[in-house]
Amino acid sequence: MDRDKRQTRLKKAILITFVLAAANIPFILVSIRPTVTPAVAEQQMPELWREPANIATADLFNGPWGAGHAPDPNATYSFVKPKLHGNSPGLTVRDPKGLEWSVKQGGEGPTEVTLSRVLSAIGYHQPPVYFVPAFALERDGSIERTPGGRFRSKLESLREMGDWSWQQNPFVGTKPYQGLLVVLLMFNSSDLKDSNNTVYEVKPPREGAARWYVVRDIGSALGETAKLDAKEGDPDLFERLPFINAVHNGFVEFSYHGWHQELLTKRITPDDVRWVSERLAKVSDAQWRDAFRAGGFNPPIADRFIRRLKAKIDEGRRLADNDQ
Repeated sequence: MDRDKRQTRLKKAILITFVLAAANIPFILVSIRPTVTPAVAEQQMPELWREPANIATADLFNGPWGAGHAPDPNATYSFVKPKLHGNSPGLTVRDPKGLEWSVKQGGEGPTEVTLSRVLSAIGYHQPPVYFVPAFALERDGSIERTPGGRFRSKLESLREMGDWSWQQNPFVGTKPYQGLLVVLLMFNSSDLKDSNNTVYEVKPPREGAARWYVVRDIGSALGETAKLDAKEGDPDLFERLPFINAVHNGFVEFSYHGWHQELLTKRITPDDVRWVSERLAKVSDAQWRDAFRAGGFNPPIADRFIRRLKAKIDEGRRLADNDQ
């Protein structure tokens, strides 16, 4: 019996080692480079980002899609299928009008909605996402009250075309691309994975583009960064952990411990950090509170996250070019 247990443990250890090694292979082999010339990247930039007309007027509670696209919290939703991938529980449901919604339950849902609101406010495209704390679910002929989460609608006007690569895309090295990474680092996002990125075909065109490059599954944030089992939505961790360690040889060294270190190492400059920090600084206190209210955060917890985020923004704005 002891021998069988030892063999079982050995097999598990070998399997874990193989999985971790396999997971790291793409990070080693894939070079980081733009897939188009700088001139073409500039032409395609509206597919990733556009300069907001006025950040101060952005609605960070209802988001860029507005209240009209929000799910009805009082409706009864029909069960379609369970969520079969990712770390968070969830399901797909259909509302009384026939529209399907992807529901992400658990701790990542609130964080995803809040971060989505901030990204859209400073010019990055986002699909319609909303937080519903609980809802009525019809399944197998009975109706039950079930925990809610992040609701993302499946609109005909947004057609999913597949993933896009952090390492190779039209925008590598541009200010909006670098700035997007910095925002995710400010939020302590651990999910810098290609599978969390989506290309949408947009019909009719919206926000200046018929194709969108979107960071979408962004709920693993507001806690610690780690390669495995990172804690999200933890104000104690978020307040305690640093943002920037140093500037060395003209590049920023971040306090980041998640996947895809190669995206950050000797690649992001102080000017990149200042570029996005200046835009985030235009978000008002009321807008920050709205963004966290949209994610269902309790005000005292939201205030702690907001204070730390604003401190990081100030740190980014003050960042000097010389070594620190």
